[in-house]
Amino acid sequence: MTKPAFSFEFFPAKTELGHEKLLSTYDELNKLSPAYFSVTYGAGGSTRNRTLDIVQALCARGDTDIAPHISCIGDDKAEIAELLDLYKDLGIKRLVALRGDLPSGQVGMGELPFALDLVKFIREYSGDHFHIEVAAYPEMHPQARSFAFDVDNLVNKYQAGANAPITQFFYNADSYLYLRDTLEKRGIDTVAQPLIAGIMPITNSSNLVRFADSCGADIPRYVRKQLSDFGDDRKAIREFGFDVVYRLCERLIAEGVPAMHFYSMNKVEPNKRLVEALGLA
Repeated sequence: MTKPAFSFEFFPAKTELGHEKLLSTYDELNKLSPAYFSVTYGAGGSTRNRTLDIVQALCARGDTDIAPHISCIGDDKAEIAELLDLYKDLGIKRLVALRGDLPSGQVGMGELPFALDLVKFIREYSGDHFHIEVAAYPEMHPQARSFAFDVDNLVNKYQAGANAPITQFFYNADSYLYLRDTLEKRGIDTVAQPLIAGIMPITNSSNLVRFADSCGADIPRYVRKQLSDFGDDRKAIREFGFDVVYRLCERLIAEGVPAMHFYSMNKVEPNKRLVEALGLA
C-alpha cells in the first residue's frame, strides 16, 4: 500500500517568543520530511506582515516547500499582484488560495469576492508558476445553499486552475469518502488532482468545539460526550483524542487517501506522534 503524503499548517505567531517557538516546531516537524508547510493569513490580510515574516524565515531555514495562504476578500487586484510578485521573488511555488473572512467592520467584498475569482486571477497573472491548493468542505461550507452547490463551486475551482483541494477538518471518514466519490462522478481525477484530507489533532476540548462550531465541522456525539466527561483532565483528553484521530487516519489510509494535511496548531505533539504511529515518516 502506498503511503500518503503529509504536510502541516502553521499560523503566524503574535509575539517574538511565539515566533522563535514556531521556528523550533518547524525544525522538529521538518525532520519527518513533510511535503510542505502552509502558513495561514488573517482576515482581510490582518496578519500579512507576520505571515510574510514567518514565510521568509521558513524559506531561509530549510528546503521544504512553504505554501502561504492568500485570501482575496477585501483586497484589490493590485495588492494581490504585489503579493504574488513577492512570493515569486522568494522562490515560493505553492499557494493556498482562499476567499478569507472580512475584517470586523469592513463591508466591501473587494475586486475578487470569491476563491474562484482568486484562482482565476492567479492563473491569469502568474500562469502555471504556482501550484494552487483550495478549500473543500466534506460536510458542506456553512454558507453554502446546498451540498450540490458546494460541490459545483469546488469543481469550478478545479476547472479554473486549482491543482488540489485541502478539506476542512472532519472526524467522520464517510463524509470525506462521499465527497471524493461525488467528485469522481463529476469527472475529477482525485488521484491526479488529489483531495487532501485535513486532519485536526484533538488536544483541547473547548478550542476544538469552538473551531468546529465556527466552520461547520461536525464533532460526533460520542466524541463531544467523552470530551465533556473528561472535564479538565488534559492527559485523558490527549489520549482519547489521539485514539480518535489515529483511527480516522487509519481508515482514510485503508481507503487510499492520497495526502493528509495536519492542522498543527503550531505544536510538535501530537502531530509528530500521529505521523510516526501511522508509519508515514
